[in-house]
Amino acid sequence: MDIEFDNLSDLPSDVTEKILSFLPMKEAVRTSILSSKWRYKWAMLPDLVFDELGFPGVLYKHDKLVKMVDHVLFLHIGPINKVKLSHKGLNGTADIDRWILHLSRNSMKEFTFEFWKKPEYKMPSCLFSCQDLVHLDLSNCLLKPPRTFKGFKSLKKLQIESVTLTQDEFENLIVCCPLLKYLTMIDCRGFTKLKIDAPNLRILGLNCAFEDLNLQHTLKLTIICISLEANGDQGPVPGSSSNLLKLLAQCAHVQGLDIQNYFLKYLAVGDLPVKRPKPCLHLKLLRINIDFNDLKEVLSTLYLLRSAPFLLKLYITVRQEGQALVGEVNSWLDDNQNFQLRKLQIVEVHGISSTKAGLDFIKFLLLNSPMLEKVFCKPASYYRSLELLKKMIQFKRSSALAEIIYLDP
Repeated sequence: MDIEFDNLSDLPSDVTEKILSFLPMKEAVRTSILSSKWRYKWAMLPDLVFDELGFPGVLYKHDKLVKMVDHVLFLHIGPINKVKLSHKGLNGTADIDRWILHLSRNSMKEFTFEFWKKPEYKMPSCLFSCQDLVHLDLSNCLLKPPRTFKGFKSLKKLQIESVTLTQDEFENLIVCCPLLKYLTMIDCRGFTKLKIDAPNLRILGLNCAFEDLNLQHTLKLTIICISLEANGDQGPVPGSSSNLLKLLAQCAHVQGLDIQNYFLKYLAVGDLPVKRPKPCLHLKLLRINIDFNDLKEVLSTLYLLRSAPFLLKLYITVRQEGQALVGEVNSWLDDNQNFQLRKLQIVEVHGISSTKAGLDFIKFLLLNSPMLEKVFCKPASYYRSLELLKKMIQFKRSSALAEIIYLDP
């Protein structure tokens, strides 16, 4: 007598969970028709993703999308580990309120929420009761923590974009997350002073307008990436003292510093410090975005390099904005002839052109880096790129190993 086996039904539970985890949410729910044993397997998925991939074809059908999300959430069985709400078809805040209230009653570990409509979504207070959260990612929200909020005690990763908070609410949110390791902020509103008190913080990413950056008790901070997108409202703030010195004082343990777009212009505000910089002994990697025709940016970059005696890698992206410097470049070259980057091994320059200031900076690096191995140069355009490469190859260098490598624009 032949015995027929239901191969799908007899699969081990860990295998079926793996299969379901690779399916979009809508398709995972449809597996309930495969057999009686599969009917509610989808309902035990610990990770729930509600986006266009998980629910395709319902972008403009809000009511249908709401029914689908309701079906998944309210038939779910067991713990919920990760939730992502990021479907562009969601526009009913009352429905979202109801879902977040339901999720707050589970021991949710990761929550990603992206709201695509205007105005911004006002996050309900029940979210702040989720004390098991380890990763929180919010976009286009208004946050108003209740007075009883004492922080997310388990939170290790916080990402906020286009989020509105008051100054006090922001500072309290950060200081009341004692385990916070990763913090990313993009285009946040409602506060301009970034006071960040986070003793376990490892990585900090900032891309928002601010007047002051104050890092407190961040001795474990190893990577900082800061960007200012425009030279308008997000450009450098007025002042007579250098922002550069204050930043370096807060980077004693930083290993990687990434300065993008207009943040170098912010650092160049005020008078350049006269005294020698306090060395950042752990800094190994530096990325900068620079306008070589801005003398203050050039001098600020040299000051940064002087503060990093153990720098190994330098990455430069060139902005072509100001008018070419005339008669000013030789002065900073002469003033820094005795300065050497004794550990520098790799330099990569993107967007270099034939302007004298930029070429003189490359020449300076070649002359003052005895351990230099490779200089990768990517011209701003094909136009005259061969001529540019010929000039750089002829530059003198202090390292016999230094090799200039051309990258296609």
